Amino acid sequence: MKKNQYWTLFSSTFCLSAFTFGGGYVIIPLMKQKFVDELHWIEEEEILNLTAIAQSCPGAVAVNASILIGYRIAGIPGAAITILGTVTPPLLLLSVISFFYSLFAHNPIVQAVLRGMQAGVVAVIADVIVNMTSKTIKERSYLSIAIMLGAFFASWWLQLNVLFIILICAAIGITRYLVQNHRQ
Repeated sequence: MKKNQYWTLFSSTFCLSAFTFGGGYVIIPLMKQKFVDELHWIEEEEILNLTAIAQSCPGAVAVNASILIGYRIAGIPGAAITILGTVTPPLLLLSVISFFYSLFAHNPIVQAVLRGMQAGVVAVIADVIVNMTSKTIKERSYLSIAIMLGAFFASWWLQLNVLFIILICAAIGITRYLVQNHRQ
């Protein structure tokens, strides 16, 4: 991989991380736009799979997704570069904020801006849900639709711990994979 591609990996993840608020669910569609739509380094289905893996792993979804994308594009050096690009902006920002925290912690303007950002985050997360759901429905993958609805039901109404939901979904996915491979 050329130095220019390493720089593109770093600068892309750095900018995405620096200018998005709300965590991994916000940065994922922007990563898709950058690495799938703009750079054409990854296919759309592949980034959806990487996102699912990133969500299943412990840790921040944005960092996990960056690691997977960096590794997919440029191996271990790519993963290291994307980690650095993703974690540097929040570390710098949190360092500055913690230094000046007492000056603006109770400022009503700052509190209003943060509340406004929360509303924006909700909209972006809703967009991700709609896009992922519509793709699943278009594929007519009835098992995937059932898993999605079941996970929502188990989380929302049954208040089941997310860890159990992830484990159950992983078991279903592994079983599905084994059955499909056995048929072939």
